[in-house]
Amino acid sequence: MSLFGRSLADGDRLEVAGAAVRLKVNRRARRVSLRLDRTRREIVATAPSIRRLPEAAAFARERAGWIAERLAELPGVQPLAAGMLIEVFGRPVRLEAAPGRARWIEPLDGSTPRIVAMGEGEGFTRAVILVVRKRALEVLTERTRHYALRLGAPMPKVSVADAKSRWGSCKPGPRGTAGVIRYSWRLALAPFEVADYVAAHECAHLLELNHGPRFWAHVRNLVGDERRHRDWLRAEGARLHAFGR
Repeated sequence: MSLFGRSLADGDRLEVAGAAVRLKVNRRARRVSLRLDRTRREIVATAPSIRRLPEAAAFARERAGWIAERLAELPGVQPLAAGMLIEVFGRPVRLEAAPGRARWIEPLDGSTPRIVAMGEGEGFTRAVILVVRKRALEVLTERTRHYALRLGAPMPKVSVADAKSRWGSCKPGPRGTAGVIRYSWRLALAPFEVADYVAAHECAHLLELNHGPRFWAHVRNLVGDERRHRDWLRAEGARLHAFGR
């Protein structure tokens, strides 16, 4: 069995009942299986070996009904438009259309902040996302500085990206030098305390590049019980990844 006249390979994609299905080889798997990747909004068909990828593809086609049901459970994709109210780090923010560069406006009277951008449709959405990304970088850099100082670690370089598989990543520098921490900009769409937990989590990796007891002791010393924040991301992560798509 092949896809487009060639043998199937790890990472190939096929369409089943209008849905994207990604083929994956996991040598630790014992059988062919299907699962929903809520972040990427796609189905993953897993096989224990390359040889069994055709079996995984066939299994996906047989389960077209199940695939349709799982995808229907995903949060709807809502385009951005002027007049909408979104939340950035837990604060309501109003979207407005106006000429000029896209920008964040913080009223002096303490009222609702605004994101002002030109255009409509995809252009408006891209402009709003650029502003949210900038805000994410500002806030997450400040929280990283706060936690690095508390841990006695050098301040790492901070950046944001649109990662699909993780909310943050940390690469400590050699011998106590500054490392690099990258965050998903979509953390700006989560409550502040959830994004703040991710900052503490990644900063703890500056000292412990693992998830052992000492690592979790650092995290809990910084933000207390982290489980509610992890649960929130598991439950709401797909909604954050649907934003602006």
